[in-house]
Amino acid sequence: KEDLGSSEVYVFTPKGKIVSLPAHATPVDFAYAVHTEVGHRTMGARVNGRLVPLDTTLDNGDTVEILTSKSDTAGPSRDWLSFVKSPKARNKIRQWFSKERRTEAIEEGRDELTRAMRKRNLPVNTLLTPEALVGVADDLNFPNADAVFAAIGDGQVSTQNVISHLVKDAGADEVDEEVEQEVLPLKPMERKASSSSTGVSVKGVGDVWIKLARCCMPVPGDNIIGFITRNQGVSVHRTDCQNMIDLKNKQPERVVEVEWTSTKGLFMVKIQVEALDRRNLLSDVTRVLSDHGVNIISGTIATGSDRVATSQFSFEMADPQHLNSLLAAVRKIDGVFDVYRITGAKESAEPRLRKMK
Repeated sequence: KEDLGSSEVYVFTPKGKIVSLPAHATPVDFAYAVHTEVGHRTMGARVNGRLVPLDTTLDNGDTVEILTSKSDTAGPSRDWLSFVKSPKARNKIRQWFSKERRTEAIEEGRDELTRAMRKRNLPVNTLLTPEALVGVADDLNFPNADAVFAAIGDGQVSTQNVISHLVKDAGADEVDEEVEQEVLPLKPMERKASSSSTGVSVKGVGDVWIKLARCCMPVPGDNIIGFITRNQGVSVHRTDCQNMIDLKNKQPERVVEVEWTSTKGLFMVKIQVEALDRRNLLSDVTRVLSDHGVNIISGTIATGSDRVATSQFSFEMADPQHLNSLLAAVRKIDGVFDVYRITGAKESAEPRLRKMK
């Protein structure tokens, strides 16, 4: 490799195209130099055919291949800002998080406003209409409803201020201050257990919003328990989920009994694969996953100094009962010495998934 300049490094794409980067650039800098979307979707990299960490320093003459995620939720990591060298990569990463933060602020603001209205026993569906939000945005000098939600999420506008405008614009009487400050207890409706697309029902509660917790990703066959969220829905966790254990200890009154009612649908599963780093390892693993009919959502990979490649994959599968056969197939891949499901449980509860419950 020739020294082609101390301030720049010249590397190659797999097709032989030369890419100029700042000295000490990394695979992430290379990815953003190729295309912004390639940078945003980066999940791993090969340098000269070998999987390397994303903060690896590139040398003149290296051939760099970027491994990207096809997930709709793929995006950069804030950690990348600590090692990228090119202004383009740094700016694009910051722009992405600025846009992401606005999206988060809008969602947080909407949730905060809804919770505040429910605490005051106000009719959310009646007051929180698109027309009413346009009126509030105009009253508060915001361009649109999303800007109002973002302002709430960022703490620039109080929910009380927005609620006052909603009530006033609706022509309703001002809500008594004491009633506004009252926090209503959660009261599950005494009805038959309700089924949902999640395949879970809540005992003694009907017409309730249910979601499977992403921290432990329960699937049919797991022992599960429910927790009433602030928006009066129910989040379903594995009983050994550490987050659920903490919630149960702090707020036992919000815990409800739930049960599986169906095994049909798509369920999210996350696994970790540990293997000796080698050429084509990642493609071999993803091929086996695809052969088992799962829809890969995201993946990450990192290689340690001991040449152990640790990768994690999140995917949807229609029948979690086939998970054991999938893990067995991955374990047969050359170089793989361990694979297990990640559940969010305590290590002592399920350090390695050898058997499905």
